[in-house]
Amino acid sequence: MPPCRAVLEMPSSVRHIPLAAVERALGTMIKYTLKCADGHHFESWFKDSAAFDGLSAAGQLTCAVCGSQDVTKGIMAPSVSSSRDAADAPLSQPAHPAEAALKQLRAHLEKNADYVGREFATEARKIHDGESDKRQIWGEATPAEAKALKEEGVP
Repeated sequence: MPPCRAVLEMPSSVRHIPLAAVERALGTMIKYTLKCADGHHFESWFKDSAAFDGLSAAGQLTCAVCGSQDVTKGIMAPSVSSSRDAADAPLSQPAHPAEAALKQLRAHLEKNADYVGREFATEARKIHDGESDKRQIWGEATPAEAKALKEEGVP
């Protein structure tokens, strides 16, 4: 499965940093509500609108729910939050049931499978071809690598 590039990947310990501290460190960030062609809605943070436009034009955004690369900005209204609002809604809590399910899946993979990083496609082929021990693995693959694995019948 292609990596989800619309969702900011951070260690769980980092997710507890207050938004104000993140903004001081990185500058102001924009949170966009995004949607895919299948109608899934999700949110992601970007440095500015040009960052979103650049990633979108390069095909680097994928739906957080289904992996579709047809992702656009949803209808949004500006919102202003206070530091009290940020404390009421910690980033460590899932905002959507799909996010909770993905969090459970990731925890299961980290506990029960070997992390092979960017070598996922290569290692998956070796396991499929019997050149490496059969085991559960996880890592990253580009959309092209994931498509090639699927076309080759590699589970």
